[in-house]
Amino acid sequence: MTDDPVAWPVELRGVTETLVTTLGPNDLWNVAPLGVHAPAASGLSEAAASASHPAARTWGQTRTWRNFRERGGGYVQFTRDPEVFVEAALSITERDEPVLAEADAWVRVGVTRVAEGTAGETDWTDWRLEALEAEVEREHVPTFNRGYAAVIEATVAASRLDVPSYDTERLRDRLEYFIGVAERAGGPAERRAIDRVRALTEE
Repeated sequence: MTDDPVAWPVELRGVTETLVTTLGPNDLWNVAPLGVHAPAASGLSEAAASASHPAARTWGQTRTWRNFRERGGGYVQFTRDPEVFVEAALSITERDEPVLAEADAWVRVGVTRVAEGTAGETDWTDWRLEALEAEVEREHVPTFNRGYAAVIEATVAASRLDVPSYDTERLRDRLEYFIGVAERAGGPAERRAIDRVRALTEE
């Protein structure tokens, strides 16, 4: 791919939690979380971390991995909606259109596979992300809500339950902690989202 000709609509630093939509073989857009690493950020392979573009890692042979490989891209989206994030993280979520109504901004990206490996018993793939098109749908004054952050952390813990390389009992303890934070510090949307986390992890 060539140098990135399109600016990302947000300043990336460290790892930014996003949602990505990728087109599946059923012509529906699969929605899933994607941690976007800022250029040269740590936490990925040397090939990905040294790139001038943002990068991301997929774990296992997920729908995102398959669609990246077969379609060569997707739409990275920035949203403050905890409920759509939970559904995307813990259930199969598909949409007719690539851009989510809940997205504050989005980037259509092309992806290049730059590294592969295995951690524990799980395969991983690192992807370089090239912005091809970007749009800001709405602007807002940023705030920080502990309840929202707890919902995101709860989805991370929940998504690792029963993965062989993780301690399930310890993850359950972390999950309960974040559920408590979301219930105490979150607003109505965060409480609905964390109730959904609880329901999905008890199924």
